[in-house]
Amino acid sequence: MIKNIIFDLGGVIYDIRYENIPEAFARMGAGNLMEIYSKAKQTDFIDQYEEGLITSEEFCDEIRHLSEVPLTNEQIKEAWNAILIDVPSTRVDFLLKLKEHYNLYLFSNTNQFNYDCFTAHLNQKYGFDFFDTIFKAAYFSHILHIRKPKAEGFQTIMQEQQLNPAETLFIDDSPQHIEGARRCGLNAYHLKDGETIETLGTL
Repeated sequence: MIKNIIFDLGGVIYDIRYENIPEAFARMGAGNLMEIYSKAKQTDFIDQYEEGLITSEEFCDEIRHLSEVPLTNEQIKEAWNAILIDVPSTRVDFLLKLKEHYNLYLFSNTNQFNYDCFTAHLNQKYGFDFFDTIFKAAYFSHILHIRKPKAEGFQTIMQEQQLNPAETLFIDDSPQHIEGARRCGLNAYHLKDGETIETLGTL
């Protein structure tokens, strides 16, 4: 029996569009950055930023170096946050109802730029602390210093929250993250393109 659900954020709860990032950079004259970021794979320095191993300033310096365009930090932040679309209110209602029956958790690969943007947006839009209200605990890679699909991330959550993997379901839209969760003994569901968590019913 499933008692706990760990959700991914981007592409599962928060609607995103990966292509918005390279398209935004292209509009700024940095079209050669089209290949550094995708759902399936990204370059090492982006992984480091998502694990909080480099600062936002260092991240921006690397973007400027790769693009060979004198972009400002604000321009880079704007382009990086272009991936973020929104969380529809119907999804929030679904999660609040789901919370009545399951212990909800979050595990997101993210970074300081995106975190600051989506936290402020959601708190303002819904008028409450979004993550504290919906989830028993929320884990973000740049704070945890571990990205999915590394086993250490899943293991940290299971240990800190004292979760039984057999009673825990992980939901993510990236197959490599699903595989990582399953290797740690969790049940896992791959949310495919066109699916939303609302369509999964009561799980």
